[in-house]
Order: sequence, then structure tokens, then C-alpha cells
Amino acid sequence: METIIQDIRYGFRLMVRRPTFTIIAVATLALGIGANTAIFSVVNAVLMRTLPYQEPERLVALWETSAQPGQEVNDRNEVAMGNFLDWRAQVDAFDEIAALTYSNVNLTGVAEPERIQGAVVTTNLFSTLGVQPAIGHAFVAEDEKPDSQRTVIVSHGLWQHRFGSDPEFIGKTLTLNGNPVVVVGIMPPAFDLEFPITRQVDMWMPMRIAASNSDRQSHYLYVLGRLKRGVTLEQAQAGMNVLASQLQQQYPKTNSGRGANIVSLHQQLVGKVQPYLRLLFAAVGFVLLIACANVASLMLARVTARHKEVAIRMAIGASRWRVVRQLLIESILLSSVSGLAGLLIAYWGTDLLVAMAPTEVPRLGEVGLRAPVFVWTLAVSMINGLVFGLAPALGASKPDLNESLKEGGRTAAATGRSRMRNLLVVSELALALVLLIGAGLMIRSFARLQNVSPGFDPKNLLTMNISLPRQKYGENATISSFFNRLLEAVGSVPGVEAVGGIDPLPLGGSDGTTGFVVEGAPSRAVGDRPEVGERTITSQYFDAMRIPVLKGRAFSESDREDAPRVVIINEALAQRFWPDEEAIGKRLGFRAKEPQIWHEVVGIVGNVKHRSLDADPKPELYFPYSQYPGTFMTLVARTASDPVNAIPAIRNQVLALDADQPVFDIKTMNERLSKSIAVSRFIMLMLVAFAGLSTLLAAVGIYGLMAYTVAQRTHEIGVRMALGAEASDVVKLVLRQGLKLVVAGVGLGVAGALALTRLMQSMLFNLSPTDPLTFTVISAILAGVALAACFLPARRATKVDPMVALRYE
Repeated sequence: METIIQDIRYGFRLMVRRPTFTIIAVATLALGIGANTAIFSVVNAVLMRTLPYQEPERLVALWETSAQPGQEVNDRNEVAMGNFLDWRAQVDAFDEIAALTYSNVNLTGVAEPERIQGAVVTTNLFSTLGVQPAIGHAFVAEDEKPDSQRTVIVSHGLWQHRFGSDPEFIGKTLTLNGNPVVVVGIMPPAFDLEFPITRQVDMWMPMRIAASNSDRQSHYLYVLGRLKRGVTLEQAQAGMNVLASQLQQQYPKTNSGRGANIVSLHQQLVGKVQPYLRLLFAAVGFVLLIACANVASLMLARVTARHKEVAIRMAIGASRWRVVRQLLIESILLSSVSGLAGLLIAYWGTDLLVAMAPTEVPRLGEVGLRAPVFVWTLAVSMINGLVFGLAPALGASKPDLNESLKEGGRTAAATGRSRMRNLLVVSELALALVLLIGAGLMIRSFARLQNVSPGFDPKNLLTMNISLPRQKYGENATISSFFNRLLEAVGSVPGVEAVGGIDPLPLGGSDGTTGFVVEGAPSRAVGDRPEVGERTITSQYFDAMRIPVLKGRAFSESDREDAPRVVIINEALAQRFWPDEEAIGKRLGFRAKEPQIWHEVVGIVGNVKHRSLDADPKPELYFPYSQYPGTFMTLVARTASDPVNAIPAIRNQVLALDADQPVFDIKTMNERLSKSIAVSRFIMLMLVAFAGLSTLLAAVGIYGLMAYTVAQRTHEIGVRMALGAEASDVVKLVLRQGLKLVVAGVGLGVAGALALTRLMQSMLFNLSPTDPLTFTVISAILAGVALAACFLPARRATKVDPMVALRYE
């Protein structure tokens, strides 16, 4: 033990005595460890930590599946109320099954009106999750009855910032959508469901279910279940399959082709981001390996310089193990200090990662330097110390004592150590090239994604949501009157060129679908009807969005509620169902029951990217808002200049019509476009950063190797120049050696990239993972950087004075 303490003290003295070496090695390794730790903190929080619910491994998400002729199977459809009630009553594999749907509510009567993100839930949702309010109580079964008193549970954050942590808040009455509701509970501070996607919910309201409710046409529920102890996912799925088959036979009009799908809740929440985080974790692992290779190369150089010291130690009786232990302790000390510095980098880097990460990444609030992260950093530091210190230590522990002592203090790189340093540099170049090619693929993919036309002109386009409370706007005439007056008022705002409305908005995060039948075609059950996107728009919507009308006409003021029903379809729908005939004039029906109300196709418009820019255009149709008024609308206003400047004036027009009516989710269309590609942008930026860092480290590595080689060959270079060698000959000599390493590194890197980039196929847009242009350009860039790093030592070699070099020898 005493000798180990002596070794540790000696190691610290060496670190202090050689500050340049220590600073370079610690900085290099700290960058790798810090980046690795920061990414691991995200991976740990998102993928590895258990969900913050009671026995989360028993929690699952339940979906409907739909399989329609000519369409791909959708295995994660929302659930109809009638099907949910049958699931809850008849499936024995679950302790509980609960449902929810999201619904924003207008909070009025407390300062300015505010739109609050809410969720309507079955009363057993919180018991299904195993979570209870921190203050007050959860919902009770009676709260589901349609005639029960309206109640609400609020989030801890809303209670704090909106109601000032009022200690008497439980039992108070709020006004939501014009209805009085009583507060019965306040959730714990950390509670966040994030199902099925990440969204901040501040109010939960009980779902009021009529006993006769058996609707199987409207699919809008998100369903959770808690498996019984001992029941596997496969057993539960088998039971759900049996029930789904029974419902298909019992309700063929609505349930034809509809099944059930069970997914673990953890997989449901993180499944979409899992491959991206694994990619980043692998990338930062490459950065760490390159940093370790650099430090190992430095250690080899230092051990070579200390060959006489090691020889003297062994000559006076030190065992090989004693020398290896001393050198390993020195490398572990260096790695430990690097780990501490890496934690500091990770502390800043984690905050930066969370700030940069798109909101689609779940559980970001749980990211932090927690105990598992510290353990990970400690383990990485210790393993790195052993790995990059072992080879130099073993090589130094078996010197030729006669040769080493005879050299009189001059250093000479052993052949084995030179080969090791060459191998390390080649490995660095290969790993850096793999990262660079991955980053290059993401850059090209992202550039192509950005160049995709969304089907409309997003420039100078402002969007905002308005939802009218049914309690106040219960009649269609009242709803239409409000929005007609609003559109007229907004159109008169200075700088507004066009204004329209739609539900739902493209790239707005929501969607709507409907099935249809064609007049004259064979009758089809509701479940067998083709589903297409459904939009409701005002007459000026296409003008405001600059969506081209390809055939026919747009809606007009004459398309009133009492006029013949009309519909407009997009180009994708026309090409899919009537590729060789005229779609204008076709009549479509949407009702499940007879008599059918027929809608005439009066126009065909261009395709619009509704869900994302990387998705193929889907068949969509548009209904006139005047014939199907609804309480929700997204207002779109095109302005002559920056649309943000028009926000106060438009908000004032809304308040002038109704002082209790808030507007919410105010964004420019460019902001929505940016958000839709946020994940791709984030992955691209991270890969570019890691690839840049790895390239810098690889360049430093090959520069260090070549500089060391030049120093070792000083005498040889002096002899060559004394015999008449030109400076260009010396440069070629050094570059030739560097070129061999570069070629080897690039060759290995290309082979590795060809194998590994195939795993990125699903992340690339209209680009092959083996794109020849990317491979060629990136390989050339890395080779150029590496040769430039070789050129500096080569130039220095030409400055060698032959007389000094010969005298040195």
C-alpha cells in the first residue's frame, strides 16, 4: 500500500513538472469524456431510467389498428369510445384500462383570459398510472356521469404561477369554457404524462360518459392499461385479438378491418427518438476513442523519452510489474483529472443539449448529472486510463538495458512503439472519416429536406388558434357570425393582405381523417371506406396560403349552409381514385347512414405537406367552413412585411369581438416549418460538431506523430542535406510517410462508413446512405486536412542545419 501511495505522489509530481504535456493530454481527453457524459445524461434520462409511475413495466399503450384495401396498415390509430368501453369491460388481462383526449380550455374570470392545455380523462387514469394528487384528491367514479358536478385537477406549475400557490385553492370555482368547475386536486411538481407525444398539460377534467354511448365512428381516445401481475404483453395481445375479432363480427359497419395493438408505455414514449439518441451516443463514442488514441500516442512519446529512466530502474532491481504499475498509475491519474474536467464540460454541455433539443424528445426535464451519470464518468475515466496506458506501459517495461544505458540519454523510438503510434493515427483518421461521412450525409439530407416545397408560401404568414366555448357559442349561426366578423376585421388591419381559416392547420401537429363513398359505386361499410385527410376551410384560405387551384374553382360566399354541399380535393386524391378520368363533378358521400348527403367535387388544388416535409403527399379533401362551422379555427393572415408586427392588432380585434376570448399558439408559418424539421436539424448539428471535433483531434494526432518522426530523424535528414538533398526532397520524404498513413486511414474509414451508414437509412431524406458524392468529397477533405497537418513538420524538417544535426549525432 505504501509503494502505491509513493507511485501516486510521483505521478502527481510528474504531472506538475511537465505542465505542457499534462494540459494537452487532459484537455484532449476531457473533451471526449465531457461530450460522452453529456450525451449519456440524455440517453440515461430518456431511454434508461424507468418511468416515474408505480410499477411502470406493467403500463402499456393500447391502439386500434386499421387495414384497408390498397392502404398500408396503421397500427397506432386512436380508439373509438364504444370500442374503449368494450375493452374496459371485457378484457381480463388488465387491472385497469383508462383513456384520455386532449382539449384546450379557455380560463376566464382570472385577470386576462388564457388558453390552457387540458386533458379530458377517465376517472381511473391516475390510479392506472399509480399517481395521486399532491394536494386534494383524485377524481371519483361519479365524476364520469354526465349530470355530475364539473371538477378539475390542476398542475403544480399552474397553481404556482397563475394562482400564486394559494393555500386555499382546493374547493375554489374556476370558469372553463364558460362553465363553473370546482378544483379538487393539485398534481405533484414532477408529474408529466407526455403521452402519446410531449405536451405540457396544466388541467385534467373528468370524461363525462353517457351510459348509452356506443360511438364507434369517431376515433379520438388515447388508451392506457395496467397489466395484471404475471400477464405478459403477448398474452394480453392474444386476448385483445380475440375481442377485436368479436367486435368485427358484431359491428361490421364500423369495425371491419379494425384490430388492437399493445405497446409498452416506455417504448411508446421513446421509440421515435431511440435510433437518433443511439446514433449520437455512437458518434460521441467515436470522439472519445479518437481522444484516447491521441493521449495514448502522447503517452508512447513520453515513455520513449523516459526509456533511460526505466532502464536504470530495472537495472537496479525494479521488476517489470513494478514499472508497469507505476506507468499505469500515472495514466489513471491523468485520466481521473481529465474525468473531473470532463464533468465540468458535461455540466455546461448538458444544459446546452437540453436547450437545443427539439420538444419532440420526451423526458427532457429529467436530464441532469445524476448518480448513474457520475458512475458512468468514473467508469469511463478508469477504463480509459487503463486502456491508453497499458500498451505504453507494457512496451516500456521490457527495454534493452545495454542499448538504453549506452545511448547516453538520447531517445530513439523503438520499432514496436513506432508501429503502435502509426496504428493509433490510422485508427483516428478512420474513426474521424466515419463521423465526417455521417455528418455529410445528414447535411445533404437536411439540405434536400429544406428545399422541399410544403405546397404553400410560408413567407410573411402568421397563424394563431381560436377556440370558442360551446357554453357561449352553442349555435352554428352564432359561431359563423363570430368568425365571419373576425375575418373581416383582421382583413382590415394595416399590412394584412389576405386572411383565411382552417381546421386542422398544415404542420400544426394535428390531423383529421374521414372515409367516403363515390356515388354510383358499390356500397361499402364504414370500416372499409378509404380514409383521406379532412380539412375545413374558409373561402379565402387558398388565397391566404397561396395554394394553387389546378382545376375547377375555390369556395365562394355562395357555398352557404343552405346551399348544395360541395367539396374540393387535392391532386393526390384525384390521381389515386380517378387517374384516367375527370374528378370534377364527382359526388362523394360521407355519412354512415342513409339517406346519404352527396357533395360535388368543384375543384382540385395542389398537394400540401400536412404532417411533415419528408412525408409523401396524402389524399386530402376540403369542406367549406360555411357549411360545417366548428368552434375551433386556426387563423392564417398573410402580411406585407414581418407578420410578428401584426400580432397585437389582430389580438385586439379578437378581444374587441369578445373580451373573454383568448388566442393561442401564435406562430409564423416559418416557425412551424422550422419546428417540423427540428429533429433532423438537431441530429445534423450534433453530428457536425462531433465530426469537427474528431477531425481536429485526428489532425492534431497526425501532426504530433509527424513532428515526433522528424525530431527522431534529425540526424538522417542532416546527412541527406549534407549530401546535397534539396528542401523539396526532404518535404517529399516526410509527406510520403504521412501519405501512407492517410491512405490507410481513409481506406479503413471508407470501409467502416459503408458498413455503418446503412444504419442511418431511415434518418435520410431522398439520399442513399452510400451516396458516392458524399463519400468522395468527405474523404478528399479529410485527406487534405491530414496532409496539411503533415506539411508543417515537413517544412520544419527543411530548416535543419546539417552541421548541427551531425554534431548532435
